[in-house]
Amino acid sequence: MKFEFGFGNKTMKFNIEKENFMEEILPNKIEVDLMNEEEVKRAIDNPIGSKRLKEIAMKGKKIVIITSDITRPMPSKIVLPVVIKELEEAGVCYSDITIILAIGSHRPHTEDEKKYLLGESIYNKIRCIDSNPLDFKHLGFTKRGTPIDIFTEVADADIRICLGNIEYHYFAGYSGGAKAIMPGVSTRAAIQANHSRMVEEEAKTGNIDTNPVRLDLEEAIETISIDFIVNVVLVKKKQIIKAVAGHFIKAHREGCKFLDLANKIEIKNKADIVITTPGGYPKDINMYQSQKALDNAKNAVKQGGIIILVASCLEGLGEKVFEKWMINASSPQSLIVDIQKNFELGGHKAAAIAMVLQNSKIFLVSEMEADFVRKIFMVPFSNVQDAINKAYEEQGADAKVMTMPYGGSTLPILR
Repeated sequence: MKFEFGFGNKTMKFNIEKENFMEEILPNKIEVDLMNEEEVKRAIDNPIGSKRLKEIAMKGKKIVIITSDITRPMPSKIVLPVVIKELEEAGVCYSDITIILAIGSHRPHTEDEKKYLLGESIYNKIRCIDSNPLDFKHLGFTKRGTPIDIFTEVADADIRICLGNIEYHYFAGYSGGAKAIMPGVSTRAAIQANHSRMVEEEAKTGNIDTNPVRLDLEEAIETISIDFIVNVVLVKKKQIIKAVAGHFIKAHREGCKFLDLANKIEIKNKADIVITTPGGYPKDINMYQSQKALDNAKNAVKQGGIIILVASCLEGLGEKVFEKWMINASSPQSLIVDIQKNFELGGHKAAAIAMVLQNSKIFLVSEMEADFVRKIFMVPFSNVQDAINKAYEEQGADAKVMTMPYGGSTLPILR
């Protein structure tokens, strides 16, 4: 049986014998009437818990549109034209608008990357900047002690519009909604305080109503306010199959419900070998981002099994603190112990990988140096087929294999 996974800007092909193949974890088939721009327009025309955006926006007001950075799959170039047209209908001038790319704790963008994210037309006529975690206003604290530190341009704006995509998040439950501001345009200290809740039992994939990380970041928005959101649910090739717009909580929750219908997948049994991928560029640009596919795959692999992660990681680990934790650890277990003693943003991803390694081996098919991959407790491979053959050697010739071509977005649930 032939398979092909996204790998950077190309693909990786491999074969699985029919007698070994167990199942492929794919999104549920859902019939939709509209897609892409038409679906975004439908959502904006029918906001949830909010007035129309053109009734909120006003000429002369300072408007910021916050959208995702290059590490996220958010198709801003599809959503932005529909949002901007709505603002034009309200009489808003281009000079009133600033598009802010929410980099959180990630690296700044090149100008070519900004143009790629926005599309050339919007890039050429509307100001676009990265958020800056060193330029912020402190607006207080949440009841959990998280500092409400917001990028100055966002804090000073009259109207805040947040764009994002909704997918599963391994400790905030779901992405999207208020995450555009916290952690999107916040400071490292604020992000660290919020993310420290990840060690709590309710901070897990697919949980939202009692999730301490999500509740904390949404409480922060009570201080600064989000005037309107547009969130989307995606299928392969960044196609939009669902959009929600309006109130930052009410609309977001409707989007989460749709995501569960599409991507929460029941499985009858766990597999000896799970082959997963974030889905190619930009989701597999580094290990910091690719970790999401690992976290979902851990729900599908047997104790003592093997996860084969297919991720280019062309930019390496992708975050300095994360790299420090990974390369200085004496063992995976030490990472788990250390994060409980001294939570540090960046180290949290290392601890999440360590928790996967408690249950299974990780074979990594990437563009990173083999010795470096071994140093971070994974087994290196340059192609998927070699990884599969080695996995058979360890798990047995009759080992059962499960594939997850959308590892970062599909959530296996054992029936």
